Amino acid sequence: MTFQLQPTDPNCAARAGRIETAHGAIETPIFMPVGTAGAVKAVHIHELEREVHAQIILGNTYHLYLRPGMDVLRAAGGLHKFNGWNHPILTDSGGYQVYSLAAQRKIKEEGVTFQSHIDGSKHVFTPERVMDIQREIGADIIMAFDECTPYPCEYGYAKNSMGLTHRWLKRCCDRFDETEGLYGYEQTLFPIVQGSTYPDLRRESAEAIASFDREGNAIGGLSVGEPDEDMYAMTELVCGILPKEKPRYLMGVGTPMNILECIALGIDMFDCVLPTRNARHGLLYTAEGIINIKNLKWRDDHSPIDATSTSYTSRVHSKSYLRHLVSRASTWAA
Repeated sequence: MTFQLQPTDPNCAARAGRIETAHGAIETPIFMPVGTAGAVKAVHIHELEREVHAQIILGNTYHLYLRPGMDVLRAAGGLHKFNGWNHPILTDSGGYQVYSLAAQRKIKEEGVTFQSHIDGSKHVFTPERVMDIQREIGADIIMAFDECTPYPCEYGYAKNSMGLTHRWLKRCCDRFDETEGLYGYEQTLFPIVQGSTYPDLRRESAEAIASFDREGNAIGGLSVGEPDEDMYAMTELVCGILPKEKPRYLMGVGTPMNILECIALGIDMFDCVLPTRNARHGLLYTAEGIINIKNLKWRDDHSPIDATSTSYTSRVHSKSYLRHLVSRASTWAA
């Protein structure tokens, strides 16, 4: 992977860039639609390419490991061939999902033992195993295994968790560097900065992550319930430490306003389930603001959803028609 930094904004830390991967280029800043289990919910691959103009999608190691499983993905030749997406893919390591399974997992120095949310079966993720799994998935950009701390989080827990994340990162890098991709192209490993909302921990973590000198870096443990002001403060602090010549990925963010604010702070890559999750419940983001298309007032509104959008659907189909579709979908689901 290579990253070419392009013009920057003289009034803030915003910048443009271009990431080159084995499966194509990514123009940054970029928002990555989340295809947790290899598919973006309710959006076909064709629509991602032609309507959304997505340049990269995100998959999740935890979910793909459980379903369809590594045997299926290996036999297919990796996730790209399995789902037919011939553009870049990034995989989250599963650290966030392990964090969300608080009642079903145990964290130790060696790794994490957890129960499947599907059938209750027990599994173990170590840094080495997570690297092997992501090799088998075949994503262009893979993430180091980390512990995502909750919010609020006591200082002592955040510090110990950060230390564990750093030690796991060393093991991830060792495993990654002693193995090769399985499908004839190179992959890239991103470390993850942690430290909750404590400035000294974030500074220490950013410096430690930068010292590993990987091709890109990520910021985790934010957008987990903390105030936006804290998210912005931690992001600004970390961006001031991570190398400017490498892409910066803020994990799990977020709303249009969060994205714009963090672009101004120097972030290049984002992901979040929010757009597709909200859309399935009738919430739309438009140039005129947020619309709840289920509201009765849109029943007789035959104006386009968003006349300024590059999306065919937004320009051509009316609010009334979309409300009809969403209402029918709700009926079918019931």
